[in-house]
Amino acid sequence: MLVATMGSIVFGCILPHGFEILEALSGDNPGLMARTRESAGQLGEQMRQAAPDVLVVLTPHGTRAEGQFAVANAERMRGTLEAHGAEVTLERAVDRGFAQAIAGEAQARGLPVALLNYATSEGPLSCLPLDWGALIPLHFMPQVPVVVINPPRGPDYGPHLRFGAALAQAAVAGGRRVGLIASCDWSHTHDEAGPYGHHPAAALLDAQVVAHLEAGDLEGLAHFDPQQIEDAKPDGLWQALVLAGALPRPGRQVQLLSYEAPTYFGLLCAAVVPGERLT
Repeated sequence: MLVATMGSIVFGCILPHGFEILEALSGDNPGLMARTRESAGQLGEQMRQAAPDVLVVLTPHGTRAEGQFAVANAERMRGTLEAHGAEVTLERAVDRGFAQAIAGEAQARGLPVALLNYATSEGPLSCLPLDWGALIPLHFMPQVPVVVINPPRGPDYGPHLRFGAALAQAAVAGGRRVGLIASCDWSHTHDEAGPYGHHPAAALLDAQVVAHLEAGDLEGLAHFDPQQIEDAKPDGLWQALVLAGALPRPGRQVQLLSYEAPTYFGLLCAAVVPGERLT
């Protein structure tokens, strides 16, 4: 595996965030998401080999600023997840300098960005919640500082591709070795017993997502019909398209590790990296 010496995105991946991916939160059914758990472990090992000095997590569930790319700018983030009588807590320092650099580069390109903090500008109270969309992927990753970003949702995906390009440029300009994680669950209407019921669009959309990834065509995720998105209810499109903008063609390779839908939503793990670093 080659290691970049200049600032760049050294490894990217798509990871889901179902609670039971963490074995400690799987209760008496550790096999429910075992395939995804194994793939997440493989992606974590690939990330460690790439040796990033900062991890950027794109989550759909963090603190939102409507219509804006919400970038955490607190000193740290901390979260606790509870399920099946167990809990998992994770805390990470925030790379505020890089968070501000990403925001500045995106704003210079005319993109709407909100830098988020809590209570005080710095110090022990400057702490934002670490949501499950960030905490679960980070559980498998090396312990380096983080930047957590919540992209806006909506039918216009051009800003997401442009934000990804801004993120990549900030890495180059700052000489940063960045690991980029798109936290994505897919269709949420696979199971009648789930909170959103069943719709046949779920299986169709997820199959198309898998096909796009197998073809290395992340940009193709921008072409789903709005009604299909409404019926299938994925929450991964926006983060995946930021990843596409950050690691564009040519020179990008995608390696699909696994897909499963053991409950009402789809889970997918994939490596998305510069071609020379994919083994």
